[in-house]
Amino acid sequence: MKTRQWITAMALCLVAMGAAQETTTAPQEIADASVAQPMDSAKVGKRIKLDGIAAVVGDYVILDSDIEKTLIDLKSQGAATADVTKCGLLGKLMEDRLYAHQAVQDSILVSDDEVNMQGERQLQQLVQQIGSMEKVLRYYKKEDEQSFREELFNINKLRMLSEKMQQDIIKDVEITPEEVRQFFNKIPEDERPVFGAELEIAQIVKEPKPTDAEKQKVIDKLNEIKADVEDNGASFSVKAILYSQDPGSKSKGGFYSITKDTGFDKTFKDVAFSLQQGEVSEPFETPFGYHIIYIEKIRGQELDLRHILVQPEISSDALEEAKRELDTIRQQIMDGKYTFAEAALNFSDQKETKFEGGVLRNPINFDSRFELTNMDPNLYNQVRELKDNEISFPVLEDDPLGGGPSYKILQVTNRYEEHVADFAQDYVKIQELAKTEKKFNAIKKWMAEHIEDTYVSVNGSNQDCDFANNWIKK
Repeated sequence: MKTRQWITAMALCLVAMGAAQETTTAPQEIADASVAQPMDSAKVGKRIKLDGIAAVVGDYVILDSDIEKTLIDLKSQGAATADVTKCGLLGKLMEDRLYAHQAVQDSILVSDDEVNMQGERQLQQLVQQIGSMEKVLRYYKKEDEQSFREELFNINKLRMLSEKMQQDIIKDVEITPEEVRQFFNKIPEDERPVFGAELEIAQIVKEPKPTDAEKQKVIDKLNEIKADVEDNGASFSVKAILYSQDPGSKSKGGFYSITKDTGFDKTFKDVAFSLQQGEVSEPFETPFGYHIIYIEKIRGQELDLRHILVQPEISSDALEEAKRELDTIRQQIMDGKYTFAEAALNFSDQKETKFEGGVLRNPINFDSRFELTNMDPNLYNQVRELKDNEISFPVLEDDPLGGGPSYKILQVTNRYEEHVADFAQDYVKIQELAKTEKKFNAIKKWMAEHIEDTYVSVNGSNQDCDFANNWIKK
């Protein structure tokens, strides 16, 4: 999408806000991010003498080394840093500290348990990636586990406070149709966004079912694994690596760390939270297949668990039957017996789409349109040769989430060529742009007001910086 410069700058700012709300810290971030300590800390006083103060915001001090480490971190993540300046980085670090400082003033708090759970998750991920805690400490050049945990705690506390403050600032931002219209009309015609070519796609899915005999075979296999773990001390982790069909956890020995808010299947979570530490569940079924769960550790409302997923075999006869059924449905639509939408409602096995006439939703924004340049390659290859309203022949597809094979037929129901933004046709996208600008302005206003009310000191060597915000208080 091509927009004029001010829209681009505004959108990038909001992207940065969104990135700040990610809950998982990359390994290199953990290694390189600096810890911002309150000013009255003796430890910080010692560091100040070594590093030098770049700036102070409220109760937080920013050291020269913080700026250097942030730049190293950006480079380690592959970010383009040619246009990144020391002044720009310092400005961003000051924003983060102002959010965190004001969050505390407004009693927008983050519990120590929350912060510790996040640090524990990060450490578990690092241990799994690198091999052991000793290797993690050696890799990140940390003296001992306790000091590493303390550093993680302070990094995460600052980040989580900053995130919560930003979320609080924009939580009530809404946009009216009149505001959307005004936003669109103030963009000069020759500078309006250009939206890429898009498709609307519908599908009808048939999911062949395993026989009862195949289901029982899987249940028996999982019971055998459960008995071997409980009676013979076999490693659940090794069993998961050998037998699990979950692509997301197989290589990690079936490991997941979850809370009740984790976006997993409800049955899976219900079983997991009914178990005691060290207990192995009975085999149970979800839409993905059959599971057993082993509870490795309970930490309050968070579980460290391992699981094994095994899917019953789908016979070639069942697959062939699904294909024949879709061939029949396709022909009936072509003969005018049903519309595609009617056939989807009556015959599709996919609950997420059948009640909307088979229309697919874009997972990025839940709109019905897919921009060609951003489409999933598999989906693009399935529809790229289809003409308007043409119906594909049955396509075999394996569920990447482990739901088993299925057949589907597809239809391109609408096609939108690359075009300059049109208010009626592109209202949803324009509305999102308008709302993004309104959030940006809310953040900008909040920042200006709170800089005035907060103690801010910028080191003399940084006073010549052309900051986006009035940190010098001119």
